[in-house]
Amino acid sequence: MTKAYWVAHVDVNDPEAYEKYRAANAAAFAKYGAKFLVRGGAQEQLEGASRARTVVLEFKDYATAKACYQSPEYQAAKALRDPVSSGDLVIVEGYGD
Repeated sequence: MTKAYWVAHVDVNDPEAYEKYRAANAAAFAKYGAKFLVRGGAQEQLEGASRARTVVLEFKDYATAKACYQSPEYQAAKALRDPVSSGDLVIVEGYGD
């Protein structure tokens, strides 16, 4: 079974309010077995365009990654995130896991 990943690039407009999203997303991530590989650490833009923050989460497979995003738990957390940040998120299947 090939793992899958959420790759997000995010600009946070209100860090204090964004913390509520981070607290709320923990329920969905625990339920679907998400593992943070990258969570907003230092980064250097070398090509193209990006945002200030990069996050990469690992899931056991593509279906689980999609189910997490579509879950009521994550959608409730996302409702807290949307007004205080802007970003891009893709779900991508891993290679050769």
